[in-house]
Amino acid sequence: MNQAGQEADAHDLGAVFRALADRHRRSVMTELAADHGDSERGCNSFGLSVSKQTQTHHFRVLREAGLIDEIDYGNRKGIRLRRSDIERRFPGLLALLEAESPAGTASP
Repeated sequence: MNQAGQEADAHDLGAVFRALADRHRRSVMTELAADHGDSERGCNSFGLSVSKQTQTHHFRVLREAGLIDEIDYGNRKGIRLRRSDIERRFPGLLALLEAESPAGTASP
């Protein structure tokens, strides 16, 4: 497990909004919110159409905002949603994100 709980901006409303303002980061979060099994995902499993360096940046921003945990396996990283922490601090946020996903019910 990483130090996400110890990040300075973890669960700060401004940091969360800044993290979710980017469409790529928000798409990662909508996919994670829709997976109620909270499966660990690989960084490349999200189909982001950006460079590896930019993906790394996006995941760092999400981690520093306290939205995800990154699990370092040396040659790869796993991503896991911090569902219980998010629900406790921002009730309803994940439901809004899930509704924005293609499988959700909200219109684009």
